[in-house]
Amino acid sequence: MAAALTNPERRIHRLLVTDSGRAALEPAIAAARAQGLQRPEASPTDRVELDRMLPPGAVHQGVVVDASPLPDLGIEDLCNELAGETSAVIVALDQVTDPHNVGAILRSAAAFGARAVVVTERHAPETTGVLAKSASGALEAVPLIRVTNLARALTDLQQNGFWSVGLAESGPSTLAKLNLTGKTVLVMGAEGSGLRRLTMERCDTIARLPTGGPVGSLNVSNAAAVALYEVARLRE
Repeated sequence: MAAALTNPERRIHRLLVTDSGRAALEPAIAAARAQGLQRPEASPTDRVELDRMLPPGAVHQGVVVDASPLPDLGIEDLCNELAGETSAVIVALDQVTDPHNVGAILRSAAAFGARAVVVTERHAPETTGVLAKSASGALEAVPLIRVTNLARALTDLQQNGFWSVGLAESGPSTLAKLNLTGKTVLVMGAEGSGLRRLTMERCDTIARLPTGGPVGSLNVSNAAAVALYEVARLRE
């Protein structure tokens, strides 16, 4: 919520808060005001009213923001933005459907400096409060780009100087052995099914994380965090 309030790209229509929610959000309200952003006055309410407005089980912590979606970006927009750069990392998700996982991946992407997260239009979660909460503000910092065809999107990125690395347990080498200092796309599949065949064929190489022991694989959001850390470490 705080990140949305201070994001100049985000249009806020209404802000509903309980007394405790107002106190927690006051620093963000002050920061938005200092930036000169036009934000509505916070309307006082109570938890019963907020619970009534939101879907069952929604966690609101005493704050509800009614906001417009951020402007849509496409692969072409991203490539144009990064055209003059020689080093950048993007995460592409192949039919990862859990909003908690996608939100956590956005958070890791923001923490390790990734420039975008790419998902498919189908078989990917909507940008809901659950996803935004899991992202912990990263949705305001890292574009979530939706594409109709992931294989085609990877081809477009490759034609714009990106090297695509698919993550799979079948990879012949570990991620640490690759040169990831240029423009790189980390491509990750859903748990269980992993990367689809066509997606793997579009990748320039397939790599694995050095996991082992009784549990040989990681949750996709944990794997993304490890992979992004490894890329950041290799670039130091």
